[in-house]
Amino acid sequence: MPDGEDREGRGNDEKKKPPNPLGPRREPLRPAEPAGEPGDHSTGSDRRRGGARDLPRPGGRKGPRPARDISGASAVGGRRETESDRESRDSKGRKRGGQPHTARPPRSEPAPTPTPVVTGRISQIAEVLFKGVRAEYFSFRGDEPLRENEYVIVQADRGQDIGWVKRAVDAETHTCDGGCEHADHEHQHAVVPPARRILRRAAPVDVERRIRLAGEEMEVRNRTRELVERHGLKMKISEAEWQWDRNKLTVFFTSDKRVDFRGLVKDMARTFKTRIELRQIGVRDEAKRLGGIGRCGRELCCRLWLPRIEPVTLQLAKDQGLSLNPAQISGACGRLMSCLHYEHEAYLQARKRFPRVGKILRTEQGEEKVTGWDLFRDTVALRSADGTERTISLENLKAETSRSRESKS
Repeated sequence: MPDGEDREGRGNDEKKKPPNPLGPRREPLRPAEPAGEPGDHSTGSDRRRGGARDLPRPGGRKGPRPARDISGASAVGGRRETESDRESRDSKGRKRGGQPHTARPPRSEPAPTPTPVVTGRISQIAEVLFKGVRAEYFSFRGDEPLRENEYVIVQADRGQDIGWVKRAVDAETHTCDGGCEHADHEHQHAVVPPARRILRRAAPVDVERRIRLAGEEMEVRNRTRELVERHGLKMKISEAEWQWDRNKLTVFFTSDKRVDFRGLVKDMARTFKTRIELRQIGVRDEAKRLGGIGRCGRELCCRLWLPRIEPVTLQLAKDQGLSLNPAQISGACGRLMSCLHYEHEAYLQARKRFPRVGKILRTEQGEEKVTGWDLFRDTVALRSADGTERTISLENLKAETSRSRESKS
């Protein structure tokens, strides 16, 4: 209330003061006065002055001014802010022009159609395969057990994906002696069910959608290669994979060096209207995803059954006595063949039975040098000091060496 009206309400006995040239005086905020007796509507300042004051009220009425709750109020324009003033401002303190505020719901991406989770009395742990022989483990609970090669809908990164069951075991009775990813070694090697679950069995329409997405992946690879050429990047696009709900598109590529593909990802996101993931893989992983025929005439082991790709060195070929020509011991990916691992341990154990190549042995023919041995024929190649070479069985060689030792003694 203006100062002039306040002074007039006090009566004519109080002398009027000249107006302040600096403007009306603004009183600092004070905490709320304690309430008086029940039914007393006068404020603390009024009680100090001897009772309530008769001040003009809206509509021309007079009477005591009701107590005002100033808890949390702020000074606005020289007066305390009322509840109506607070309602007339938004959360940022801006005036809304008297319009009522309507809370808007937060913007969110359209959620996919919810899939009900199958529940039941049977609990299983399943190994599910996806495109490119990618395998992951999921937990399942239902009324009927899962079967091999059965399509299922599983939880995926920010959505759902489809795969087929490779194998499924009972989660309550299955145990692991070691090497399992989900083994609990503190409780008799019990297997802990994975966090991700199988949502349901796939319907025929779900499998048809997976087939349609696989047909679109060829076009995705071609358009991605065009974008790579436009950006001038040195990378080879090898494979593309749609997630079943189209919430994510994964593109696999190979490159000799690290590639800055941030600009490429932005263009791909604008082109395909989805979340993009570019994943760099090696040439071995590329051969595993794409498949092919090996030197033996069968499908590549890494594609057919090999669970993981182990590093292969040239020492494996030396231990087995193979040719060191890279063209003869390399696979479809241009690296050393993974099958060099298969018989390496057998060769190491067999070498303990045969004498070392280059060793000098005393036989019935005199001193002879070991030039080689044949694991499959169980024979040893020897060469005497005069250059005579002969091949003898390992059993006969041991007999000759023992007789020569006895004769010498």
